Amino acid sequence: MKVAPARINHLSIAALATLLLHIFPLSLSFTPPHRGGCRLFLDTADTNEWDALLPRGMFYGVTTNPTLLERANEPCTVENLHKLASKALQYTDEFMCQSWGATADDLFQTGMAISEYDRERVVIKVPVTATGAEAASKLTKAGVRICFTACYNKKQALIAASSGVEYIAPYLGRITDNGKDGYDECRQMQNIVDGLGSGTRILVASLRDADTIAKLAMEGLDTFTFNPDVAREIFDEPLTDNAAEEFEEAAARGSTSN
Repeated sequence: MKVAPARINHLSIAALATLLLHIFPLSLSFTPPHRGGCRLFLDTADTNEWDALLPRGMFYGVTTNPTLLERANEPCTVENLHKLASKALQYTDEFMCQSWGATADDLFQTGMAISEYDRERVVIKVPVTATGAEAASKLTKAGVRICFTACYNKKQALIAASSGVEYIAPYLGRITDNGKDGYDECRQMQNIVDGLGSGTRILVASLRDADTIAKLAMEGLDTFTFNPDVAREIFDEPLTDNAAEEFEEAAARGSTSN
């Protein structure tokens, strides 16, 4: 007995496709083939800034913390972080957000809940304290990617490297505010992880100008997070703007000439 081939209902397929796109929106994330080891992160929880700056294509990811969430009037909840991760990961490869809790177990449980959204692309930040290190150890064993944060001393790079976490974030500007040379501390942290043969990345944070990023990149550091003002400063070059305007004017003249 032959079974008649099933007829394809094109209307139903179209409706299903629309539904799937609504549930699983297409990602705009794309890693350029010649980016190399460079990883630049946009340090803000303001989604309007994400919309303005992430399409420029230079950012590997977004970093946030409870302070940035508060400034952006974003709730510091697991549910809201999942919503933010969904948006950020449409543009970028990684979303970093910070766990919270008074004990190592609290930090662990919150980190597990946040990272459940996407263990491959969500990175959990924990302070580089004894409590944070204990939580990070448990999270790492559970397959969660970790960034030690609130780093103020080059010796803390030893903790990150020996713990095997992926990132440690020294606060360059704040280190300098507290009487040390933040630039030199970050440079020495890079030397420490390199000397130990560690794959931990020095994620330089608390950056206040684009020139400092360029100088650190010349020293071999390749991972930075900075606020929207610094992101715009990187593009601020009047000579380039003038040249681009001249090109457009020449193109306009050329398009109307016989």
